[in-house]
Amino acid sequence: MLAVFLLGPTASGKSACALEIARRLPCEIVSVDSAAVYRGMDAGTAKPPAQARALCPHHLIDIVDPTQTYSAARFCADATRLIADISSRGKLPLLVGGTMLYVKALVGGIDALPGADAELRKEIDGEAAARGWPALHAELAQLDAATAARLAPNDAQRIQRALEVIRLTGKPLSAQLGSAAAPLLSDPLVVALLPSDRKELHRRIELRFDAMLKAGLVDELARLRSQFALRRELPSMRCVGYRQAWEFLDGEIDGKELRAKGIAATRQLAKRQLTWLRAMPKLTVFDCLEARLEMQVANFVQGCTPQLQGE
Repeated sequence: MLAVFLLGPTASGKSACALEIARRLPCEIVSVDSAAVYRGMDAGTAKPPAQARALCPHHLIDIVDPTQTYSAARFCADATRLIADISSRGKLPLLVGGTMLYVKALVGGIDALPGADAELRKEIDGEAAARGWPALHAELAQLDAATAARLAPNDAQRIQRALEVIRLTGKPLSAQLGSAAAPLLSDPLVVALLPSDRKELHRRIELRFDAMLKAGLVDELARLRSQFALRRELPSMRCVGYRQAWEFLDGEIDGKELRAKGIAATRQLAKRQLTWLRAMPKLTVFDCLEARLEMQVANFVQGCTPQLQGE
């Protein structure tokens, strides 16, 4: 059962490459994007355009409300099911995105950790509201120094998860990592779009964030806050762009700071994505700044899937 991953940092051209592949091969696209799963979050997530969705089916987009959580474990379950279903119909599963934790979980196996506990998370959120996340970070440092050392004092999502795991299992998170289950997907074809010039990628990121603002990111978040019982600690509201737009709506930053902080956060995201990718084995790398990137990538994938030719 063949599956193709098309991965890269934000603004690397993944969607355009996927569209060219879909023009040539019978495929269905499985989104590997932790922000695209949320309904109503469109301006800040760069979901595939209508043209791409009309060309071939897309999966794992707009599947949960922004008040809900979507985990790597759930992604693995959903993606494994979809890959088998798409393959059974003689089509190519094309997994496209930049959420590297999802890729690692699917290809390398996911750590055998307990699932989320809604009541316990609510309790931890309440403690954070009363004492602040830095105080909970200090508490974590006493219980799991290794995990606390790699987290910022205001990294609410990861501090919450580390404390949740400790309270559910009685063991530090750091002591339980590495106990991964068997990989769910063996030997996929992995295509990575990496930049030969980091400054040019940064320029693209600036243009992309400006386009998000022009598309109505702030107004969209205002509508979502009126429609749903949102909190800034929710995973959906910690997505790049939405986190900064929340601060703007609350009067904590002005428009100039919104743009600057959003671009800076997107650059940091891209840096993390590149670090993950460069550590992955068996990559076929393309320069995402090449003028004919889409043609090059589609030619390569087409050459690796002769069983799908002529469909």
